[in-house]
Amino acid sequence: METLQDKGVVVTGAGGGIGAALARRFAAEGARVVVNDLDGAKAKAVADEVGGIAVPGDASTIVPQATDALGGTVDVYCANAGLASGGTEAAPEDVWAAAWDVNVMAHVRAAHALLPDWLERGGGRFVSTVSAAGLLTMIGAAPYSVTKHGAYAFAEWLSLTYRHRGVKVHAMCPQGVRTDMLTASGSAGDLVLAPTAIEPDDVADALFTGMAQDRFLILPHPEVDAYYQARAATPDKWLTGMNHIQQKWEATQR
Repeated sequence: METLQDKGVVVTGAGGGIGAALARRFAAEGARVVVNDLDGAKAKAVADEVGGIAVPGDASTIVPQATDALGGTVDVYCANAGLASGGTEAAPEDVWAAAWDVNVMAHVRAAHALLPDWLERGGGRFVSTVSAAGLLTMIGAAPYSVTKHGAYAFAEWLSLTYRHRGVKVHAMCPQGVRTDMLTASGSAGDLVLAPTAIEPDDVADALFTGMAQDRFLILPHPEVDAYYQARAATPDKWLTGMNHIQQKWEATQR
């Protein structure tokens, strides 16, 4: 992997959790880091900690401001902001719309803004924080699961479309990570994610290992690889197993 010294890096959703861990790691490698979060105070706190630049606001629209803050060049864009929207098919339309907007369309808009410069320069790196739910699914969270599948599909499409033109894409798919998002996932997260949860720094370590190896799919939880293979090879068996977990979770709700 090329050196990150003085490279321009943007991390969305970086006021805490995985995003803050990524910002710290990129800064430690010598990068100039834009820290984005909807919460301006949190963005500033992390930016001050890492010697970065706080650019608060909607992750869907910050590329122009972040580019200006970095002096005109973004080398690495970490599309990390996400919504862990729970619910079934009956979740309100606005919940579904918000999940699509943050978990998928923010990535699309960022790529649309970044790609002209990257293609002209012949290089750029797009990091998508997807989630294991984007490869598998998550009980009790239809909007989250469906839109994370969309985020993974978009990252995959970016990679196959532009890799010969120097654009590198990474899809990170962790399971449980000890963040506010895991806490907010409630009993479903306690059942499925908490037992094997890792720290945000572990996700950052996995990303840097994956970037060094130029790997598209980055799995901070190695067991996800076996689950993903089982889902592809024997989908009915895998769905039956997931349904057993669903029933177990339903039993805890009575």
